[in-house]
Amino acid sequence: MKKFKGKLAVGFLRLLALLPWGGIQKVGGFVGYLMWIFPNRSKQVALINLAKCFPKLSAIEIEKLAKQTLINQGKTMAESACAWCWPPEKTLKYIKQVEGLDVLLNAINSGKGAVGITSHLGNWEILNHFYSSYCNPIIFYRPPKLKELDEFLKKRRVQMGNRVAPSTKEGILSVIKEIRKGGCAGIPADPEPSRSSGVFVPFFATQVLTSKFVPSMVTGKKAVAFVGHAIRLEDGSGYKVIFENVPEEIYSKDTDESVAVMGQIIEGCVKRWPTQYMWSMKRFKQRPEGEDRWY
Repeated sequence: MKKFKGKLAVGFLRLLALLPWGGIQKVGGFVGYLMWIFPNRSKQVALINLAKCFPKLSAIEIEKLAKQTLINQGKTMAESACAWCWPPEKTLKYIKQVEGLDVLLNAINSGKGAVGITSHLGNWEILNHFYSSYCNPIIFYRPPKLKELDEFLKKRRVQMGNRVAPSTKEGILSVIKEIRKGGCAGIPADPEPSRSSGVFVPFFATQVLTSKFVPSMVTGKKAVAFVGHAIRLEDGSGYKVIFENVPEEIYSKDTDESVAVMGQIIEGCVKRWPTQYMWSMKRFKQRPEGEDRWY
């Protein structure tokens, strides 16, 4: 059954990629709307996360935000199908604006390893293409459970000559080795780590378990860190890619401080574009001692 589901998922992605960009936007938005009107886990998780992170918002405001979030999530999924199935040059044409390119180039040319920090905000697949057009980074990712889908994505995510590393012990080691020899990496900072691999830091109105992985690689400025996101333009015509410098405190040898700074970085980005964040992710599964589980 899993094999069938995997093939079905790959077939659906290939089918989506046959549509023109306008059709992609409409289908993606409609899928997100269906996620809103029908009971499902994504909707439930998004409502819980938003209510906990924005306690001052009314129930109506939370529902409005959740609806917009799911519609954007549907668009991200559909656009990602294009990023995987289209020639990279075609995908890159939909990057209409770039801000902070000097930040990226300075990191790449620093003579040290470069660590691109991102999150599940906007479209990370579009961002990976753009990043890989300037260097050959190793991209860290969490493999999907369906083997056929994972095999498909591993092939499609390296179209630009970059490499990928799964969130396994071997994958972590390959990223560390790349950075130590002065290479580049792209790492999403917001997937929930194991309890031993993270610390709880402030995030909006709550605490979130956040990985020590990135801070451990850049501590003492052994490598240069920067932040990158690809944000969907309001008119749906494409994306704006944004690169930003990080506060010096992220290089602190105090792990708790550096991880907290990384959490603040992601929070600041999400605050600017809250409807483009993947609030349906079970980001807050593990809770501090004595606090009830959310899901």
